[in-house]
Amino acid sequence: MKRFLHYIDGRFEEGSAQFQSLDPATGQPWAEMPEARTEDVNRAVTAAERAFFDPSWSGLTATQRGKLLYKLADLVEANAPKLAQLETQDTGKIIRETSAQVAYVADYYRYYAGLADKIEGAHLPIDKQDMEVWLRREPVGVVAAIVPWNNQLFLSAVKIGPALAAGCTLIVKASEEGPAPLLEFAKLIEEAGFPKGVVNIITGFGPECGQVLTSHPSVAHVAFTGGPETAKHIVRNSAENLASTSLELGGKSPFIVFEDADIDSAVNAQISGIFAATGQSCVAGSRLIIAKSIKDEFLARLKAKAEAVVIGHPQDMATEVGPLCSQRQRDHINAVIKASVDAGAKLLTGGVDCERDGFYFPPTILDCSEVPNAPCVTTELFGPVLSVLTFETEAEALQMANDTKFGLASGIFTKSLTRAHRMVKGIRSGIVWVNTYRAVSPVAPFGGQGLSGHGREGGLQAALDYTTVKTVWLRTSDDPIPDPFVMR
Repeated sequence: MKRFLHYIDGRFEEGSAQFQSLDPATGQPWAEMPEARTEDVNRAVTAAERAFFDPSWSGLTATQRGKLLYKLADLVEANAPKLAQLETQDTGKIIRETSAQVAYVADYYRYYAGLADKIEGAHLPIDKQDMEVWLRREPVGVVAAIVPWNNQLFLSAVKIGPALAAGCTLIVKASEEGPAPLLEFAKLIEEAGFPKGVVNIITGFGPECGQVLTSHPSVAHVAFTGGPETAKHIVRNSAENLASTSLELGGKSPFIVFEDADIDSAVNAQISGIFAATGQSCVAGSRLIIAKSIKDEFLARLKAKAEAVVIGHPQDMATEVGPLCSQRQRDHINAVIKASVDAGAKLLTGGVDCERDGFYFPPTILDCSEVPNAPCVTTELFGPVLSVLTFETEAEALQMANDTKFGLASGIFTKSLTRAHRMVKGIRSGIVWVNTYRAVSPVAPFGGQGLSGHGREGGLQAALDYTTVKTVWLRTSDDPIPDPFVMR
């Protein structure tokens, strides 16, 4: 059985304990993972704090930090096939997706490599004649970066890249469900030549790892991707150290199709939006809100495509939908579907466990047009399950889209430019895709509002989130400062 190690202060080491990781394609153990407990977390934070002040890191120019990130990007690109294979093995994500996604991760590191020496301060036109005042942007300090299992290499890159560009140091906590690719990625940090302690990578469970890390007095910023309930615990923990937070949480994203939309294009985008990554994506377009006049035609095409999806082993390049990450996730989906059908939702396709080893679940479509508050409509399932609602007016479509506590992503399909602008303005979400879906770029900020969190990942804004502003006052007059107690 393969054995993985933590990376703390430039050393690869065992955790205080070990646990087995299951292969989602078989449900069987395939690797031993290190489990970080309080003492491991404390050593990692101590290493990151020491490295933050050490001249080997703090003495580097922004350009030199950028060169290290460029080297890391090249290493990610060169090792993408191996990293993709590990991510598929440990999480069940299909190899055709992980191969493309991991290769693209290198572009994120290159973007932040180029941005490192472009994080600028400002000169203020102050209202005092004998003063010069300017702002310096400086690294916020030690960062705790916590990522989920579903896309660890990407979701860590949008934290590690901007944090290092800004000059911070990090403790990265890989998800205990599928940590293999990030623990392997630590070897590339070592090979790229980052000073010891600048990046530390661990994994472990809640109380003795995550809680200790997010409440540690030396942690200045917590960057988290995951669910809102865990995020609430993190915010409570951050009261202990007053760390700032950036939270990229879940979603129940509306996918709105108007009667004038290109149906073929919208169907393909919906298939990608909900069934790609086996639906295990925070931006999954899980609520189809469709004009009543085209519902039957649209659903007929969608159902046919859903039933033609190739379900198979995630390492097979022909596979289009692989297993869920865990049995716990499959149990949750089954329970919500049953409750939704009991409430009146109509099962159009799928909805029953696949009869094979592993944690497989088929593409599923539920018509909820008569029960818009069914559990599957309001609950994030994190699986290949689509809920269908219908509307007759634009105002009704907008109301349905905003009828959620989440606000991460949304999709709008229409040929009307004026309607698209009205919907973009009215919809409450951090991302709006018009006549496309799931497009991402290192240049474009990514994040949400409401229960989908706050802060942004990607783009310049992400790097600024890892900085703090220092105001500098310089008196330019050579005259003595007047006696403050002599009235003039």
